[in-house]
Amino acid sequence: MPLVKEVTTTLREWGSIWKQLYVANKKNRVVQVQGLMCDLMEWRSQLLSGTLPSDEFKELKQKVTSKIDYGNKILELDLVVRDVNGNMLDPENASVISLFRAHQDATTKINERIKEEQSNIQTDHSVISARIQSSPTHSLYVFVRNFVCRIGEDSELFMSLYDPNKQTIISENYLVRWGSKGFPREIEMLNNLKVVFTDLGNKDLNREKIYLICQIVRVGRMELKETNTKKCTQGLRRPFGVAVMDISDIIKGKIECDEEKQHFIPFFPVVAENDFLHPLLNKVTASRGDSGGQGLWVTMKALVGDIVQIRKEYPHLVDRSTVVARKLGFPEIIMPGDIRNDIYLTLWAGDFDKYNKTSQKNMEVIMMVCDEEGKIVSNSICLGAGDRPLNDYRSVIYYQVKQPRWMETFKVAIPLEEMHRIHLRFMFRHRSSQESKDKSEKNFAMAFVRLMKEDGTVLKDGLHDLVVFKGDSKRMEDVNSYLSLPSTRYVDVHKTGTLSRSSSSVGGLSVSSRDSFTISTLVCSTKLTQNGVCVVKEQTEYVVVLLYTPALIYIIGLIADRKFQHFNTVLEAYIKQHFSATLAYKKLMSVLKRYLDVSSRGEQCENYLRTLKALEYIFKFIVRSRMLYSQLYEGKEQEEFEESLRRLFESINNLMTSDQNTTVLLQVNTQFSVCFSPPLSLISSPLVSPLLSLSSPNSLYLTLSPSSLLFRLLYDFYTCIPPDKLQKHKVASMTEIVSSKLFQKQECRDILLPMMLRELSGALKDMGEGPYDERRNSVELLNNILEVLSRDNVVRHTHSLSGHSLSGHSLLRTGELFLVIRTASDLADSLNTHASFVKDAFVLECDLGCL
Repeated sequence: MPLVKEVTTTLREWGSIWKQLYVANKKNRVVQVQGLMCDLMEWRSQLLSGTLPSDEFKELKQKVTSKIDYGNKILELDLVVRDVNGNMLDPENASVISLFRAHQDATTKINERIKEEQSNIQTDHSVISARIQSSPTHSLYVFVRNFVCRIGEDSELFMSLYDPNKQTIISENYLVRWGSKGFPREIEMLNNLKVVFTDLGNKDLNREKIYLICQIVRVGRMELKETNTKKCTQGLRRPFGVAVMDISDIIKGKIECDEEKQHFIPFFPVVAENDFLHPLLNKVTASRGDSGGQGLWVTMKALVGDIVQIRKEYPHLVDRSTVVARKLGFPEIIMPGDIRNDIYLTLWAGDFDKYNKTSQKNMEVIMMVCDEEGKIVSNSICLGAGDRPLNDYRSVIYYQVKQPRWMETFKVAIPLEEMHRIHLRFMFRHRSSQESKDKSEKNFAMAFVRLMKEDGTVLKDGLHDLVVFKGDSKRMEDVNSYLSLPSTRYVDVHKTGTLSRSSSSVGGLSVSSRDSFTISTLVCSTKLTQNGVCVVKEQTEYVVVLLYTPALIYIIGLIADRKFQHFNTVLEAYIKQHFSATLAYKKLMSVLKRYLDVSSRGEQCENYLRTLKALEYIFKFIVRSRMLYSQLYEGKEQEEFEESLRRLFESINNLMTSDQNTTVLLQVNTQFSVCFSPPLSLISSPLVSPLLSLSSPNSLYLTLSPSSLLFRLLYDFYTCIPPDKLQKHKVASMTEIVSSKLFQKQECRDILLPMMLRELSGALKDMGEGPYDERRNSVELLNNILEVLSRDNVVRHTHSLSGHSLSGHSLLRTGELFLVIRTASDLADSLNTHASFVKDAFVLECDLGCL
């Protein structure tokens, strides 16, 4: 393995120098080099093991090469230049320019590392922290290693993220069912209890504190102290305790957290029956009592990106068996294709009278999802991520508590087409600790709520005070006796006189004035709406309507604003993966041409400025739509498309050469600080970038049959630009062309290279007078051209130029290129004060020598 050989050679060389430093009594340097060598020896062992996953190997390779380069620098040894993958560049196969740039990049990185070492800043941590802060989406990986607790019965562990200041749960629950013998109920889950909490945004990271909490629910008899288990009611869900850990610094990247480092989260038991979730969490965080060694052992790591991204970057952590717990609510950026139709329901609180009993009831709430006929919708309730769906939900039971506060959240998942037929039914039942008595207990009250209103909107987010009905247990299961009644208190007060706080009989059921029941709902749906305006319609219908109206330009214009630039990835992903309107390119090209024609004549056009801002993505929609159409219909209407593209470019060129000094053009020029000149700053790069994909290998050349047509269109586009205007933007767009695979084709260089050299010739002549950035960009463009021409993989063949037959290498001897070389040589002689540009010119000439 080349990297192992390099590490071995480096260790031998450093070892000899290390001994010399010791003899010279340079203690600080000896300790520093010793630390570097120890790191390399450890990493060498990992490389030789051959057991690292590909992503870990890639990360370790970067660490090794970075450490070698840093050590060589502080020991004043030769600098090794590398490519982006960390491999040493071969000077025989690399151009002088690429070697020079690699030297620059390596020197910059090493100098930054030295500065960080001098400032006592840990490089790895600072890089990780900066990456976390710059990303719009974050995740937290948690691996449950063990749960140690003296219970003696089965239990349920509900893990979630929690904001202690707002006293709100942030994420879905991750449910682990733990057996009475100290192992997971499903033994195959042992050493495989992994979850990733995803969809977290920058607003979540800006919370003052974030806790990882675990609520432990015991499943068994009413009281653990009961000894005669045969007579006890079994299967009751009882509160047992919580485990809490402050993970604010870990999830924010302030503390680097290795996925192998185990954290102990102490367990605190429920002491009194009225120790509900939030008060208990407050008690636990305020006290620092001894947990007696009981608690959770977990490893965790903050990850950057959404679930798709982290599956690619961390496959050894997030694999197919890793459970995904989503955020309660939408992420800050909703990616295309992220279809959700989830309703989160929280059993909030209740107040129940004991009626004819001598003590308060042991209240259990049973919830079922029912259709309009009363049939139970199976597998529609999920208590937590990683758990199988259930037919019904049974709440935790608080022993003889009049006002229980459950704060239990679970998910209701129902097909969209069934939503209008669905309602939730809650049955209330007293549970006895003795099995003989418990069998005789019946449901004594009920409540219900519809998920969708008559106007088609879904139940609003927030608290809902439901009406509690009493009556015969069988009547309470009959939808005909309650479904036509109002279900919430606020409706009763305003709309129904019969359903007041006083007891009254309706349909065989009576409204209980002495009982109350409150739930909370949160709808996370890309299909449903709470205000009568559909958020996202079916994509095909939505796109067709959107594309044929100015709404597309308006939306893209919003994303072009700096405040919303983080949504660019969303639009890019939508265009590449989900956009499917094959005929959209025709309408878009027609509308865009009309806007350009009107504007070039100096006439008023309301959407002109907004159109130019959105031009890049308009062309990306056009290109993608045409590619889809060509794939679907095997290249039909090719001539019509090419003619439309020619006419569109004619309109663009007319706008570029327009000499109209009208209010419209003045507004354009004022807006972009380009007085009395065509708005190239809005057209060049945004136009070139999407058009480069027209002839890319991935597009199968499906848009332009003679690929030279694209080159001709670009050539005409550049020649229509006044030579003394907006040189910076021209150079930037040309650089993009040179950096693309398109420029490696001979037919592209035949047409575009002479024009580029003429532009550069004029630019380099005035180099000493222009702004620094423009001078730098012009030299960089020339260097890029020379680097491309020096590659072995560049396509060359004999071609005709001005009636003469020339080889690819002969192209370098054309008059335009020699003019640039002479200009650069003169520049090196005359600009003695501009050391950096003399160096660039020298690099340029050295590369010419290699060619």
